[in-house]
Amino acid sequence: MPKSKLTLCIFAALVLGVFCGWLFPDFCAQLKPLADLFLRMIKMIIAPLILSTLIVGIAWHGNVKHLGQIGLKTIVYFEVVTTLALAIGLGVANYFKPGHGFNVAASAQNMAIVEQMGHVNVNSSVADTFLHMVPNSIVEAMAKGDILQIVFFAVFFSIALASIGDKGKPILNVLSSLADVMFKVTEYVMLFAPIGVFAAISSTIGENGIGVLAIYAKLIGVLYLALFLFITFVLFVACKICKIPFMGLLKALQEPALLAFSTASSEAALPKAMKVMENFGVPRNIVGFVMPTGYTFNLDGSTLYLSLAVVFVAQASGITLDLHHQLMIMLTLMLTSKGIAAVPRVSLIVLTATLASFNLPIAGVAILLGIDQILDMGRTTVNLIGNCVASTVIAKWEKVFDYNKMCEYLEISNIKISPKYQNIRFLYNNAQEEISKIG
Repeated sequence: MPKSKLTLCIFAALVLGVFCGWLFPDFCAQLKPLADLFLRMIKMIIAPLILSTLIVGIAWHGNVKHLGQIGLKTIVYFEVVTTLALAIGLGVANYFKPGHGFNVAASAQNMAIVEQMGHVNVNSSVADTFLHMVPNSIVEAMAKGDILQIVFFAVFFSIALASIGDKGKPILNVLSSLADVMFKVTEYVMLFAPIGVFAAISSTIGENGIGVLAIYAKLIGVLYLALFLFITFVLFVACKICKIPFMGLLKALQEPALLAFSTASSEAALPKAMKVMENFGVPRNIVGFVMPTGYTFNLDGSTLYLSLAVVFVAQASGITLDLHHQLMIMLTLMLTSKGIAAVPRVSLIVLTATLASFNLPIAGVAILLGIDQILDMGRTTVNLIGNCVASTVIAKWEKVFDYNKMCEYLEISNIKISPKYQNIRFLYNNAQEEISKIG
């Protein structure tokens, strides 16, 4: 199915799912298994896709020092951006005060779920985070879908593969073919995306009811405003500095972004987003390293939500947090929000642990649980866009971003390109010719 038609089908499924969930809540609430089936299909792709693309990308390059530079720049960028996300979340929560006057009681069922979350271990220190990176077994890591552990193994494997020279070429060729096959499998799985999106959104509306939007209207509005501010003042500015057309990037990402929004699953959009970014001009080795790593260390939307949610719970409980406490919360979240992306309901688990650490009532998590799916849709989409922007920034930082490939991809996708980027494309092509002559 052509990209434009598939995007249209996904959007239509999203709209139809909202109306069906509203009009036929009992029936649509039973459609969740269809959504889970689609997500399982996506999950079966991720481990072999990341493993093959990352190993091939690094091994073909064969420069360990260059890989170290990419890794350092990536971590620096992630830390700066997630800190800004935390600051925006705190700032918006303090200004709009979404928790003031909020009097919705937590249900007993939600409180029981929160109690279970309290028993999940959260990596609360740098040592825990780094220890979690190393898998006991790559087979176990792939079975669990632990992206960070897969990345860790792939980096070591690719360095070893590059170091043995011609002896490793047969394996490299097999993995290169595997990567191409997995991208083709991704295309096939994406044909089921409209069904998965319809089932996901209609079951969400069917279970929670359309009326829940009115009860939590201020909180929903404040979070989505904060996410918009983050996109505008952080991601847009980052692209502007790197001379990347942000609106062109958003249009290129419309299909994976719709998937992320409607399913509230980062995994659902990751395979397609990786392919888009490679077509957009980011080298495969950077896409394969930055984006999977970002889903552990660069969850921009989730990080922003956590800082906002802590202040919301305090406000709803009538507790005032001074600047010192908010800065301590910010530092805590910088650590606890990383390294556990594979855990279900990760944001709520981290929030529960953070509230307990600062003696704030964890009942606030039970209140948020009733609307979490709708909040998760927004923050998951920003997580996706943030990691795609990160891959372009790192590629530009390393001077390997391919403007020619970007312009060709945008033209094929019928996305208008500013004359400014056509000029950059011309300069890029001239520079490539000069480099070839020198070589």
